[in-house]
Amino acid sequence: MPEPILTAVATALATKAATGLYDLVKRKFSGNSKATAELEAATPENPATVTALAERLDEVSRQDPEFGAALRTEFEVHQEARSGGVTNHVGTVAEGAKVVQLRDVQGNISL
Repeated sequence: MPEPILTAVATALATKAATGLYDLVKRKFSGNSKATAELEAATPENPATVTALAERLDEVSRQDPEFGAALRTEFEVHQEARSGGVTNHVGTVAEGAKVVQLRDVQGNISL
C-alpha cells in the first residue's frame, strides 16, 4: 500500500492541475508506456485509477529515491501555491546570481 502522501500526489496528478508535478512524473515515466498510460488515465472520478497511479509512484520512488524526493518537494510547492502563498523554488544557482520574488505589485518596478 502506498504512503498517504503518494495517494495525495496521485490525486493532484489526476486533476491535471499541478502542471510542474505532472511534468516531473511524465518525464520520469516517459520510457515506460504502461506507467505513462496509468498517469494519463488517472481521474478523480475513478478512484481505482488514482490508486493504481499511487502504487506506481510508490514503486518508482522506491527504485529511485532521488525521484521520490523530487516528487515530494514538487508536491509541497504545489500545496503551498494552492494555499494562496507565493512560492519560489530555486534549485542550483550560479554563484553570484540574484533571485527576486514579488507578489501583488502595484505600480512600476525598476531593477
